[in-house]
Amino acid sequence: MNHNPVVLIVEDEEAIITLLEYNYEKEGYTVITARDGEEAWLCIQETIPDLVVLDWVLPKLSGIELCRRLRDRTKTRNLPVIMLTARGEEADRIRGLDTGADDYLTKPFSLSELMARTRAVLRRIRPALAEEVVTYGELVIDRSCHRVKRGELDVHLGPTEFRLLDHLIQHPGRVFSREQLLDAVWGSDVYVEERTVDVHIGRLRKALNKTQGKDPIRTVRSAGYSLDESFAR
Repeated sequence: MNHNPVVLIVEDEEAIITLLEYNYEKEGYTVITARDGEEAWLCIQETIPDLVVLDWVLPKLSGIELCRRLRDRTKTRNLPVIMLTARGEEADRIRGLDTGADDYLTKPFSLSELMARTRAVLRRIRPALAEEVVTYGELVIDRSCHRVKRGELDVHLGPTEFRLLDHLIQHPGRVFSREQLLDAVWGSDVYVEERTVDVHIGRLRKALNKTQGKDPIRTVRSAGYSLDESFAR
């Protein structure tokens, strides 16, 4: 239901999972957990998170191998990964970064440092997640007061249309199916028909295009919707 950044924690030590889950939730993140590499890989097939916090040594599929798989796949190539490991040797750290991790922390680590590095990675890779006010072409979305402007004009959106736009603006150009939008905006535990997405996209379009400018939302036949990348130019 929310549009908080989603963090997938992949860790097999229960105490560390509990600690990380508590601290990320306290900072306003939505947390998903996986106990081994295979489970994490299946999780990511269903829902691509905004960040993966990944242990190096895992049952079934190692953190390094999971990271390699993520980097080999187009959809997850740019997915931010912070690797946690008991291995402090420089050669291991370099190997982790070479495999595609964006950052690296050795256990035991400081939670405040992990949170600071999380913010830094998201700011660098997904700037739209780290800012209260996001500008995309003529669109300005202010999360703190739920306001949207197109050029100089205020755009009046209902809460669902606001969340839809906010989700699309975090992933410009990426095509989301109706099912993915339902999960991200309404929540996976709510039963809503897929055509409801079309209704709300229609309302969002109507509100955004009152000025007869270029439509920022692109319909991709039999695939879904995306925020048109050319709109930002």
